[in-house]
Amino acid sequence: MTLMHRYPAVSYLRAPAKRRIPHLAWEFLDSGTGSDRCVVRNEAAFEAVRLVPRFLRGDFVPGTKTELFGIKYDAPFGIAPIGQSGLIWPGAEKILAATAAKFRIPYGLSTVAAESIEAVGPIAGDMGWFQLYPPKDTDIRDDILNRAATAGFEVCMLTVDIPIPSRRERQFRAGMSLPPRLTPRIFAQALARPRWCLEVLRAGAPRFRTLDRYMERMADQDDGKKDIATFMARNLGNVLDWDYVAQVRDRWTKPLIIKGILSPADAVKAVELGIDGILVSNHGGRQLDAAPSSLEMLSAIRDAVGGRVKILLDSGIRTGEDVLKARALGADFVLLGRAFQYGVAALGRRGGDHVAEILFDELKNTMSQIGLRDLTDVTREFLRAD
Repeated sequence: MTLMHRYPAVSYLRAPAKRRIPHLAWEFLDSGTGSDRCVVRNEAAFEAVRLVPRFLRGDFVPGTKTELFGIKYDAPFGIAPIGQSGLIWPGAEKILAATAAKFRIPYGLSTVAAESIEAVGPIAGDMGWFQLYPPKDTDIRDDILNRAATAGFEVCMLTVDIPIPSRRERQFRAGMSLPPRLTPRIFAQALARPRWCLEVLRAGAPRFRTLDRYMERMADQDDGKKDIATFMARNLGNVLDWDYVAQVRDRWTKPLIIKGILSPADAVKAVELGIDGILVSNHGGRQLDAAPSSLEMLSAIRDAVGGRVKILLDSGIRTGEDVLKARALGADFVLLGRAFQYGVAALGRRGGDHVAEILFDELKNTMSQIGLRDLTDVTREFLRAD
């Protein structure tokens, strides 16, 4: 059963461009911003990297285990946070958290996920990472951080690359709104894939369950008005400065990653504030269409911080081969977002495990093909010289 048969949005994927019909959930998953040039740039950066095999290495089983922040993982990749992934497939957060625990790779839960911190934390176990979209209200921020720590999340990713919402043109054309509106067009698209509709009915309408309690407070203070768009406009975005980062560093006692860095100067400043990791990212091409690819900024940022913190990378990684390319270029760890969401969109409850199996196999196969016994041995000698 293919993506096109199992998921209501994916009929868009393989259709000729002139016949493509925008679909709410698919565009939410797949779109970038503007003309999607940054999304293309991210993937092209990986396609341009060549690996040079070293043969005659004898018989070996590739070693993929990795340690990061004192935690042992079975691979150097994890599942990136995606906001409202419950719109892509109901229960996606729980499905992927279970995959993370099973395969011992991290799962990143977004502040604006469809499931709550408390529901997902126990499923992910010690593989749980939490992505903080910084609230303007510091009391809300501190409460969210306390809830994440209590629920067992081991790492916090402070996302800094969304000063304001971007113009995601494909989402506009598909009818994306917050909260989602059931227009005749969306209703017709949903009915075309009854299995997705059934799963939505079982799970309930997607909402921001981690933020629900704070929306209730806002309603009490605002004549009963409880609207997620109003809440997010008032409380999320356009708030961050370096003082705020320092406050989060003081509040979160476990490993802290700053997510969304593209400038070497910003990376150096983050290190000075005691951040444990830099996640080089352009938000999957969903914020600034003119942004450079994450991969092309990796080396400069690595050189700027001089090995003082761990360097992670996302945006554009689709395969196990891409994971190895990022490692060879200096990333300690990588996160994949769309790849895992594609799997859940296509296969529902089986999708997370299926993608993890593919990535593990691709990574080990590529290591064998180039003669790499262990990830700790990967260097630029395996890259084609410029």
